[in-house]
Amino acid sequence: MKDISKIPSLEESRAAIDRIDRELVRLFCERMSVSANVAEYKRLVGKPVTDAARERALLAKISDLAGPQMEEHARTLYASILSISRAYQHEWLNTTSKLELKIKNAKANTSPLFPFRATVACQGVEGAYSLKAAERLFGCPEVSFYKTFDDVFSAIDKGECRYGILPIENSTAGSVTQIYDLMSRHRFYIVRALRLKVDHCLLVKPGTKREDIREVLSHQQALSQCAGYIADLDNVKVTPVSNTAKAAELVRDTEDACCAAIANKECAAIYGLSVLEEDIQDNGNNYTRFICISKVPEIYPGADKTSIILTVPHKPGSLSHLLAQIDAMHINLTKLESRPIPGHDFEFLFYFDLECPIESPALLRLLGELESSSEKFRYLGTYREML
Repeated sequence: MKDISKIPSLEESRAAIDRIDRELVRLFCERMSVSANVAEYKRLVGKPVTDAARERALLAKISDLAGPQMEEHARTLYASILSISRAYQHEWLNTTSKLELKIKNAKANTSPLFPFRATVACQGVEGAYSLKAAERLFGCPEVSFYKTFDDVFSAIDKGECRYGILPIENSTAGSVTQIYDLMSRHRFYIVRALRLKVDHCLLVKPGTKREDIREVLSHQQALSQCAGYIADLDNVKVTPVSNTAKAAELVRDTEDACCAAIANKECAAIYGLSVLEEDIQDNGNNYTRFICISKVPEIYPGADKTSIILTVPHKPGSLSHLLAQIDAMHINLTKLESRPIPGHDFEFLFYFDLECPIESPALLRLLGELESSSEKFRYLGTYREML
């Protein structure tokens, strides 16, 4: 154990840090001044602000200078500095990225009011939770039902419906991974989101008792949300189906009185079933987040959440450097989800939800930089989320 008398006092160490900080700030400002000169030179010779090869070489040099013990910390620091430098150069040159122009055009061409009437695609059948979400988002939606989530995306692509409603995550069971996979395959934009309270019921044919039940049908997410309740049922088979309302329809159509469906209470009236038990989800505070998608970007007043997809280089530190870049812009990261890229071993697409008003210059700069520096980048939209 070190002799504390040989260690500088707290006041002495803080005084040393203050002296070092003054010098660091002075050198940072000097570096940014030189960065402005670099930006002006690039403008004159027609070179882009982002120089990925130069940044890789610089970070490698920083690693060597810092040494093994401080290498990662130094790289994280300089990743932030490089991000700030790029943003400063864009600001200095007053450049506008293609994505920024796209966003500004979307804002200019979007009505100030969200539509009251619209054609809307939902997965499932009458009584589905997606229908409830559509009715919350629109005053008078003209709903068409589709068999699969993929069919909903295709309906938007083909122009069969203007909007589509899709569940993307649940507060109990987590993300709907199928939706995330489809998001990378289809071109679309999120224009609004909604958090919907989900209360599941056990629905049966009239006269069926709890002890009669031998099979429970529902969507996999609903089954996960009610896993504890299902475990208390004696010797039942669990059967995932495409939709909670579809489960109710199947129970209605079967001759087997031992089948039950997990769905919302409205499905009982729609399909002539009895509510055996209500609120059977394991967590009473059970919410599902739905997104509303369209073929073209629409950005309504109050939009403060942005979703993007991108890839990062398959090497240590790539994701942490990206997170440092977001942090440097003082933008709140509310969700980060990774999904494997089909056909690419150990490579992933990353889905980000960023919380920041669309009017923020920092957000537009960040999106422009990510678009130019990422091998694969998709802007999924900027929207408001209803509670």
